Amino acid sequence: MRLVVAFALVAVVATVTTGALTFRAARTDLLQQGQDTVITQFRDGVDSVAPGVSFPPTRSDLQSFATQVARTQRTADWRVMATYGDLSATSQVGDGFAELTPAMRDSVGTRAATVFQRVATGHGPALVVGIPVRFGSTLYDGSADSSGLAVFLTVPQDSEQGYVDALVAAVERATVPALVVAVLLALLAARGVLRPVRALRSATRQIAEGHLETRLAVHGSDELAGLSHTFNDTAAALEESVAELRRMEARARRFAADVSHELRTPLAAMAAVTDVLDEDAAHLDPDTATAVRLISEETVKLARLVDDLMEISRFDAGAADLHLDEVDLAESVRRSLASRGWQDTIGTLLPPPDTARGRVDPRRLDVIVANLAGNALRHGEEPVRLAMTVREPPGAHPLAVIEVMDSGPGIPDDVLPHVFDRFYKSDTSRTRTEGSGLGLSITAENVHLHGGTITAANRPGGGAVFTVALPLRRDV
Repeated sequence: MRLVVAFALVAVVATVTTGALTFRAARTDLLQQGQDTVITQFRDGVDSVAPGVSFPPTRSDLQSFATQVARTQRTADWRVMATYGDLSATSQVGDGFAELTPAMRDSVGTRAATVFQRVATGHGPALVVGIPVRFGSTLYDGSADSSGLAVFLTVPQDSEQGYVDALVAAVERATVPALVVAVLLALLAARGVLRPVRALRSATRQIAEGHLETRLAVHGSDELAGLSHTFNDTAAALEESVAELRRMEARARRFAADVSHELRTPLAAMAAVTDVLDEDAAHLDPDTATAVRLISEETVKLARLVDDLMEISRFDAGAADLHLDEVDLAESVRRSLASRGWQDTIGTLLPPPDTARGRVDPRRLDVIVANLAGNALRHGEEPVRLAMTVREPPGAHPLAVIEVMDSGPGIPDDVLPHVFDRFYKSDTSRTRTEGSGLGLSITAENVHLHGGTITAANRPGGGAVFTVALPLRRDV
């Protein structure tokens, strides 16, 4: 649109400027030609009649002189006035000769040359010509003596004005076709220039959407063709790099899944052995009993880490499924806490029965609650509280909002953006933790799998708060 408007403005300016200059030149030539013709004819008429005028002339002589000069040009509407001193007479009785100005009358009396002036009247433009009649072989010889007789002529210029109006109309009519031609040229230019740009924009958008195989058709050898070549080369390099990254990521996922799967069998055997050793630990010597208990604890941690890695690998592979069931989320939260013996350790504020009812995966909801509550107990300070409310945003499903709060020192500001990252440690010197470092990451994946959101923040009064919002979809 900007290109079309620019072409249109250039066309209008060029047309108006050209038309104005042409109009000015044509108008000047037209008026000059008509003026020269009138002055020449007027001089010839005065030359033919002036020798018969007696001096000093009377008013009747001036009347006769003006009438004879006017009759010398029968095809034009001439009005003539002759003056001599204070006497004056016109070719038409009662003609006031209003077009004649005092300045022009004085100019004719003081100059030997012909004087003319174009004036506007109530009936249209007119040409006023004044000639001083002088004695001598040539009436207009500047060296001749002045006779005191002056003749003035008024000629309407209606025809000349008509020609000028026709020129104006022609310029106006030429503007519209010029504008149309400019718009057509602009559209053709836009088609040739903007079409490759739009194709480039569309291809860039497809690349951004993940269609890395997108390429541009290259035509010609201009700058746009060079840009298309560069885009294709960049897209090819990007596609190759992304493909290699995806292959590496797939290999890493497969490696983690394979390792986790292969470790499950020996870990199960080790867990069975450690269970037996734990039962006999009381009958062993203290050093052996301590070693047995350490091996048992580490085996449990390793088994938990393997389970977490298996879960993460399912999320990465897109193989994590939801097994939805309509449950009372408040009752599910109570059961999760009770199954781990936390019902007396963690304070709860839950809605009445069936208030927070919706379709969720009970197992994954249990993982969410257990991970958040366990994280608050391990890394925060008591008292720990869990609150659930139901919110009903306009135009959307109701939300079950679960908040887990502790009374510890809170989460450092530089750690907050990374609390859901895998294996992230706020203390880089701490090489061992009680958990696997994947609990919050698995929690976030389970929340997102339900279409919900999870956030971490610090409470104004101290302590951390984790907020989970799950949509409460119900059976129809």
